[in-house]
Amino acid sequence: MSKEMSAEEVLKKYDKESDTMNYKGLMARIVAGIAIMFSAFQLYTAIFGVMDAHLQRAIHLSFGLVLIFLLYPTRKNWSREKLHPVDFLLAVLGALAPMYIVVFYNELVLRAGLTTPTDLVVGLLGLILVIEAARRTVGWPMVIVALFFLGYAFAGPFMPGLLAHRGVGPGELIDHLFFSTEGIFGIPLGVSSTFIFLFILFGSYLEATGLGKFFIDLANAIAGWASGGPAKVAVLSSGLMGTVSGSSVANVAGTGSFTIPMMKKLGYSKEFAGAVEAAASTGGQLMPPVMGAAAFLMAEFVGVAYIEVVKAAVIPALLYFSGIWIGVHFEAKKNGLKGVPREELPKFMELFVSRGHLAIPLVVIVYLLVVGYTPMRAALWAIFLSIAASMLRKETRISFMDIIQGLINGAKGVLGVLIACATAGIIIGVVTKTGVGLKLATALLDLAGGKLLPAMFFTMITSIILGMGVPTTANYVITSTIAAPALVQMNVPVLAAHMFAFYFGIIADVTPPVALAAYAGSGIAGGNPMKTGVNAAKLAIAAFVIPYIFVLSPSILMIKATVPTLIWVTITALLGMLGLGVSMIGFFITNANILERIIFFVGGLMMIDPGGFTDLVGVGLLATATIIQVLKKRRQKHSVK
Repeated sequence: MSKEMSAEEVLKKYDKESDTMNYKGLMARIVAGIAIMFSAFQLYTAIFGVMDAHLQRAIHLSFGLVLIFLLYPTRKNWSREKLHPVDFLLAVLGALAPMYIVVFYNELVLRAGLTTPTDLVVGLLGLILVIEAARRTVGWPMVIVALFFLGYAFAGPFMPGLLAHRGVGPGELIDHLFFSTEGIFGIPLGVSSTFIFLFILFGSYLEATGLGKFFIDLANAIAGWASGGPAKVAVLSSGLMGTVSGSSVANVAGTGSFTIPMMKKLGYSKEFAGAVEAAASTGGQLMPPVMGAAAFLMAEFVGVAYIEVVKAAVIPALLYFSGIWIGVHFEAKKNGLKGVPREELPKFMELFVSRGHLAIPLVVIVYLLVVGYTPMRAALWAIFLSIAASMLRKETRISFMDIIQGLINGAKGVLGVLIACATAGIIIGVVTKTGVGLKLATALLDLAGGKLLPAMFFTMITSIILGMGVPTTANYVITSTIAAPALVQMNVPVLAAHMFAFYFGIIADVTPPVALAAYAGSGIAGGNPMKTGVNAAKLAIAAFVIPYIFVLSPSILMIKATVPTLIWVTITALLGMLGLGVSMIGFFITNANILERIIFFVGGLMMIDPGGFTDLVGVGLLATATIIQVLKKRRQKHSVK
């Protein structure tokens, strides 16, 4: 049995982005100064206009590499309080390599494609630094994928059959990956250097104002008194926090440190308490408007307005959280777990009056996106508004030093996403240079025999494997590059194909054996990690089903859907989630046997699949199982008498 861990210990163990140096004195001030300059640069370009793409991205990467090498030591066992000479040297090189592009920009543009020996040395150094920074910040899984693709670029002539290509020379590859906007400085880093940075900065100010605590208190006021109240609080607060959070593990540590002890106190097992928080926190990556920062990349890759991605994600996200809510409700009913007495909970109206103004920036940012503001402009307004909103009441007011600290936290918070985007650029660069993306899609289709359902299944497995242990943003870039094209080739709408790969990449966080969010939850709960992972996967069952539905019927993503269709699809899908939830927990009106659970499961699947015939069959099966449950409950009452 695992020992209980604090939120800080969980983050250090399961979230590489949180295991940073702990400087004091002069070094702490130097790092803070660089972070403030980084945020100031991003705000300046957001207000007065971004620079040329390559310049903007190069300065963004330069700041990022400096901070990564100063904050993340080369070795785990090195001091967390004293800078090692190796890290200092790498930080200097990390600053200089991308700035080479800025200093010699005009010259590089004039001789595009003609690289000098100096260019090649700087380019190779830049590649090595990005990969090393990714190892420290993101971890080995993504580094291995990037190195595999680099190896593939050289090994093309020696590859068998479909995977063979003419090969790419070292100079040609370095030029493509470092001196063009097709590699490291491609779309992912472009999105990081504009939209993503501002949204992470916005999130750091929301955290400074106490919005996270407000969400937890609000969830307690709404659901803490109900059956299994603390578990429902975990679902609700994690969903709310997920709207601005960029990490499943960070979400688990943030809300789980409050909710998991409450669940255990109520009577939930350690494994179930950890699983609830893990499943809910992972769902935060699927919840608009931020979606773990992947929504911005998806808009760029698919070629649609950002608000279209947000609209498409709404109903699937609601279904996902409904599924977890249903699971925790019936688990509570099954075990007779009551809520927290109302007198021990915060009062909704008092909370709303005293701290409701903290949510104004979230409402405004959604409004601005809906009326057509760019994500960058909307985030910029929201940052200023979050500071202004905190000033409305004395008890929530943030100081000048809090504002400065927000700039520091925002710069530090973007590092994992930034380097993941840069490393993803290496993968995309190799894919575009060798054409392997189309070849992998063709291989998947051949394996599936040209049929959609098997192709979806193989894409699902590929996305889950690629998503294991990889942060949300990197996860989406990899899965959308390697897995989604197979579905697009089968005439699946591009947005639906990308959302399919994204969902299964995310759900890797609660899918054993590499279920990082579940392991983080088990760390706080002190439970068995594998059992926690299995429970989390059962609670997150919706995420394994819904993507199939929105590929087969894209109306659930609001693609070419009328309002009546949307209402009908949502109602039937919610009934389907009820059936699936009952089948997973084994309780509805009373305990369900294996046959009843199968009927509920099949009926639930039928209801989630949009269509007149499937809905009719689903209603029939759910009604049959419900009648069986009612009759069984009556027999139990009579036998007691």
